[in-house]
Amino acid sequence: SGALSMWGDRMWHFAISVFLIELYGRNLLLTAVFGLVVAGSVLLLGALIGDWVDRNPRNKVAHASLFIQNISVTICSIVLMLVFSYKQRIEQIWDGWLTVVCYTVVIVLADVANLASTALTIAIQRDWIVVITGYNRGHLAGMNATMRRIDQVTTILAPLAVGQVMTLASNVVGCGFILGWNLVSLIVEFFFLSRVYRIVPALSVKPPVVDVDQVFLQRTKRGSVDPSESTNLPLCFWRFRCLVSTCKDGWRAYYRQPVFLAGMGLAFLYTTVLGFDCITTGYAYTQGISGSLLSLLMGVSAIAGLMGTVMFTRLRKTYGLVNTGIISSCLHLGCLLLCVFSVFAPGSPMDLSLLMPYLTSNSSTELGGMVSQREKHTYPLMGGSNQPLLPDRSSIHWTNNTVLCDNVHSGTAPESYISIILLFLGVITARIGLWSFDLTVTQLLQENICESERGVVNGVQSSMNYLMDLLHFIMVISAPQPQHFGILVIISVLFITTGHTMYFLYAHKAKKKRRCNVKKMALMLMIRPLGNIPGCPKGA
Repeated sequence: SGALSMWGDRMWHFAISVFLIELYGRNLLLTAVFGLVVAGSVLLLGALIGDWVDRNPRNKVAHASLFIQNISVTICSIVLMLVFSYKQRIEQIWDGWLTVVCYTVVIVLADVANLASTALTIAIQRDWIVVITGYNRGHLAGMNATMRRIDQVTTILAPLAVGQVMTLASNVVGCGFILGWNLVSLIVEFFFLSRVYRIVPALSVKPPVVDVDQVFLQRTKRGSVDPSESTNLPLCFWRFRCLVSTCKDGWRAYYRQPVFLAGMGLAFLYTTVLGFDCITTGYAYTQGISGSLLSLLMGVSAIAGLMGTVMFTRLRKTYGLVNTGIISSCLHLGCLLLCVFSVFAPGSPMDLSLLMPYLTSNSSTELGGMVSQREKHTYPLMGGSNQPLLPDRSSIHWTNNTVLCDNVHSGTAPESYISIILLFLGVITARIGLWSFDLTVTQLLQENICESERGVVNGVQSSMNYLMDLLHFIMVISAPQPQHFGILVIISVLFITTGHTMYFLYAHKAKKKRRCNVKKMALMLMIRPLGNIPGCPKGA
């Protein structure tokens, strides 16, 4: 069931980005709007989604999330098929406003599907797995690693599969393929989840969680909310205040967790350009890296991620979970030093002078000199000879997480490839420590969060991840040129170092607490026999 769900998610996330670019005339505006809506919705609603997961039976949560996700994608695919088929006619209706309505419907449906996917991930990968493994830490680590391996494999294969369909046929056929996949997947996943729910009786037992309305009423009785004010409010405003109260309680519960620092450390790792996303991929194109080579590097990166899952299970068994996080953090940071070295290595296009204001008219001449100088390393997105990764009629590069315009100039070779080699060597090798660290924090959240708060805390964790992910896009908007990429690399490493420092603080507190508990147990064992000695007062 997890494999089918992840395959569908990866396939849809890839395809929707391509569809939005095709709809808006090869412009990234709709894709940017979609990314902003998705990140903002999870950021605002993450706690509410988690609270909903906590308050309802496990089977109803899983089935409802699965149904909403797949139906949203299905309807969205139907709308996209109609738009692609009758685009010219639609643009003539209502002076083109029907096109805007269609774009809005597509983005809203895709966002609803993402929210449902978030709820399903929290329910299955953060709650069901813990119960299924019987709270056995060894089995839990193995299950988490297995799920992550499935995720790594589908991340590479699913976009490639749907990309081939869209390339060899058309966008309409691609939409139909996704539509059929989601309908079939919905039935199969529904059956599998129902089967698991029956096999594991513990899944049907869930601690009761106080409803939002009851919490609000309790606060009203305690005087924290004015009763007269609450009774005079319309029902819709009263409900809204209940939802706001739930969000506040969710963030407070997240802050109170003993693994708060570890969760925050993981969130800080999302503020980075050092991954195989649209930003790093686009930078590689400006440095003359071909699409075929990038696809090969992405495959090697996936293998490194799989190695990280294997390393996690072995380190946890040998050194324990907390120490596994420390080792993974050190490995991750050590590999990312190669990325920092790449900023200053031969072939790096970094030019700090571009960030300085130009106060004199003579600066234009200096700027021209700098532009001619950096053209040795940077290639504008203009006509050239690079071939698309999946060549087709639209001359678009199909990559894992983005679509880049073809025709990258490759007239002259860079002075040196040392910089780009160090960059990708650091990014790829860092995946080993990164995924091992991710699995460590994931299991810490699973083990240390009480069952009644597991959903809401993981919902807030998802919100934090999206918030930090938004920051890295803001970084890129502030410094978009390839000459600025070195600065983004340094800032990313600083954020990652801060995240791992938070984990080190958590590990220090956890070990200190463990030592104190051991000492208390030893003292208790030493004192208890004295109470059995005749004439010795109890508690002596």
